[in-house]
Amino acid sequence: MEYHFNDQSRECSASSDNNGCKRSIDQYGFERSEDFSYESNEELMAEYLAVLTRRSKKWSKLLEGTVKVEKNLKVKRYVRKGVPCEHRTQIWMAASGAQDQLERNPGYYHSLLKAEHDPKIGEAILADMHRTFPDNIQFRDSSQPCLQKALFNILLGYGYHNKDVGYCQGMNFIAGYLLIITKDEEKSFWLMDALLGKILPDYYTSTMLGLKMDQDVLGELVRMKFPSVWQAMNRHNVMWTLVVSRWFICLYIDILPVETVLRIWDCLFYEGSKILFRVALTLIGHHQKLISQAQSLPEICERFKQITHGEYVEDCHTFMQKIFLEPGGLSTETITKLRKMCRNRITSGKNPPSK
Repeated sequence: MEYHFNDQSRECSASSDNNGCKRSIDQYGFERSEDFSYESNEELMAEYLAVLTRRSKKWSKLLEGTVKVEKNLKVKRYVRKGVPCEHRTQIWMAASGAQDQLERNPGYYHSLLKAEHDPKIGEAILADMHRTFPDNIQFRDSSQPCLQKALFNILLGYGYHNKDVGYCQGMNFIAGYLLIITKDEEKSFWLMDALLGKILPDYYTSTMLGLKMDQDVLGELVRMKFPSVWQAMNRHNVMWTLVVSRWFICLYIDILPVETVLRIWDCLFYEGSKILFRVALTLIGHHQKLISQAQSLPEICERFKQITHGEYVEDCHTFMQKIFLEPGGLSTETITKLRKMCRNRITSGKNPPSK
């Protein structure tokens, strides 16, 4: 199979798949779906490519001669407007602290791979290998190079590095995305450590307390900002974990379009986990009428799936502008206070209020 990359269109195309059928591949190696609309994508990309070109020039000027990227209001503004693909690894590494960790621990990642590992973790990772992005050509056995070996190494090394986490489903997709962008095992490992150890603590531990807590925090935020949605959830006894757990545990991978996810991650690495709430609140708030009119639990679940598709989320540049506008104010102090309340509620076994 031969692949032709086109820098102008920022995508590549495969001559044929195993069945001899032509399939379109995006720039990250993902196959286009059969119902992919080339016409609407062409319109979106025409506008977005102009944005990318402008941003790329600004970023190149900002980073020219720079050894270390400092965090400041200008860089924060640039990150919110999107990090060009060619600078993404550098910015993610610098913003998250992963670069500092890599430099302070030379050879550490490779020493993890040589260590004696828990065979159960290795088996669990292997079981998920072929379930990790089957629609991405870079993770297929026939690909040269195939990213599966690198993916296995990162997950195995991380499982040994952070024994409280080990390995759980969802981590494979995060490591996979990191590899697609960085094309570097060691950098992907340290970025994963920044995400799981610092930005999202207790999301992937055995109790998943951090994940449960943030789902409840989202519920409290919805109750404050979009009461009609909260009332519909309460009326039909829908737990937040039922509709948003995959949003948080997969960091919107396979929920939102690839380019939109990467734009979210630009901000996630720079600003932290508050971005996950902004995205969720924007999706829910923009569709609050649709959700609040649902007549049953299954209907609410279906509508939460609907709101993650369509032009609203495909136009990633406009969507990212809206996440900082539509939900309104969202202070770190508010998030901290709600997290403390929800954590206490979970650990004490109390149920959230229904009124």
